[in-house]
Amino acid sequence: QVQLVESGGGLVQAGGSLRLSCVASGRFFVINTMGWYRQAPGNQRELVAHIGSGGSTNYADSVKGRFTISRDNAKNTVYLQMNSLKPEDTAVYYCGASIMVGSLRPLENYWGQGTQVTVSS
Repeated sequence: QVQLVESGGGLVQAGGSLRLSCVASGRFFVINTMGWYRQAPGNQRELVAHIGSGGSTNYADSVKGRFTISRDNAKNTVYLQMNSLKPEDTAVYYCGASIMVGSLRPLENYWGQGTQVTVSS
């Protein structure tokens, strides 16, 4: 019913910036929360940033002041603006969302396939 597709990853030098996008498509009633997660080799997937349906946000301590999450509800899209990137930010970044497929259905979690972000020193 729902597909999340990330874009915007790539290779960037330390101190540079990238902007990730994630678009939800398919048939669904409403998107509740959206977030960005990342997984580096050998590590577990971790929360990077989260944004609620009303626009409230929270961030991992490691990215506060550098990353900004935002959403465009009309476009069913969530963004992650990443500034002052560091080599330790290198990871596969995943978009996640909690979505009601139908008005009488409970929230379900969906994941994108991920986009690679590599920061060189």
